[in-house]
Amino acid sequence: MKTVNIKILFLSVLFSFAIINADAQQPAEQKIAILPFSSSGIDSVSVQTAESILNLELSRQQGISVIQLKQSADSMSFVDCMDSKCAIEIGKKAGADKVVGCKLAALGNKIIIQYFLVDVKAGKEILLDQLTSATVEDLETVMKRIAKSVYDLIPASEDASVGNILKGESTNPLRRASRKNVGLSFGYLYPQNGYDDNSRSFVVDLNLDYELQDYAVGMMFGIRQGFAMNVYGEYLVSEKDICPYIGGAFGFHWVSHDNPTTVMITNPANNNTYTSANQNNLRSDGFELSAITGLRILHTYNFQVLLNLEFIYSLNDYHDSAIVFTIGIL
Repeated sequence: MKTVNIKILFLSVLFSFAIINADAQQPAEQKIAILPFSSSGIDSVSVQTAESILNLELSRQQGISVIQLKQSADSMSFVDCMDSKCAIEIGKKAGADKVVGCKLAALGNKIIIQYFLVDVKAGKEILLDQLTSATVEDLETVMKRIAKSVYDLIPASEDASVGNILKGESTNPLRRASRKNVGLSFGYLYPQNGYDDNSRSFVVDLNLDYELQDYAVGMMFGIRQGFAMNVYGEYLVSEKDICPYIGGAFGFHWVSHDNPTTVMITNPANNNTYTSANQNNLRSDGFELSAITGLRILHTYNFQVLLNLEFIYSLNDYHDSAIVFTIGIL
């Protein structure tokens, strides 16, 4: 049983690394041309800044070479080129594989951003979408979303991820407005060594968690056949709603032991021998090391479903070790 549980943990860790490697594989390099932005009711500085951000964000994507087109007297007019036909002709002249066009228009206090992507070789439009920015400052997030949309070939409205949620979207009560999390999880502890040879025990964990861009750090307080407290760090593999993670923890664990020892006592007066049950004097508390893996589901929302798997090893006299599996809300 112990060997099987260890194999399950090992396979889970390998699964997490496989996902990381799969995400690391990117398509072959392609040339993408960005048409000069057209605008209506937006100041020229904001438009130029937005165009520069899109250029930079696309350039950061692996396998992409960006061609930023400039208006000149001897080139085709780029003004208000917001249809596939003219974009394809421009892309052919520029030697681009794909062309992005974008238009910004003021609507009251909002800014409507329309964009499209054409495949020059196939001669057709492959992406068309629209986003709404509540403020000029929000254009930075919009351009990041468009860059990811062009790279992943999915509409930006369907590509919400951690760090790229617009102010308008965060007014939806389900979308996250903070990276601070509090969670409660329940599950079982499966002993691998020590723990008085019990088969399993019920556990309850409280997590205080803060997310960075690619990492999460926090504290865990748990009832795990005793009391446990640790500080953990996790690498978040994805910014999407299904987010595998892998990490570790270091802390303290007092393990509840109830394993009396039998001592033989001889009475010198009558030379009779009898037994006495005394509590074991071994230390049941000590520092603890943990290896962690699992899934965060609904990662872009204000609540997340947490599936957590740990291997824990206590540095006490019993050498307690166990696998802990919990399910909870973060």
